[in-house]
Amino acid sequence: MRNKKWPGLLAGLLLAGISLFSQTPMTGDEPVQMADALHANGKIYAVVAVVFTIVIGIVVYLIRLDRKISRLEKEA
Repeated sequence: MRNKKWPGLLAGLLLAGISLFSQTPMTGDEPVQMADALHANGKIYAVVAVVFTIVIGIVVYLIRLDRKISRLEKEA
């Protein structure tokens, strides 16, 4: 059963590696156009709020999951 997972994992890693080569490298002199545009429009704060909400949600989910697992381990 474990051998069936390796080809899929390998294919996923290869595809991820191919997509990384399509990125253009940035030098230190070039400004980040998307970040500048979002900052100029005032939308950067909405992006930061959404990212913060997602991270807090993941942390809360992991804490609840850990408590449930700990409770199940004590019962067993």
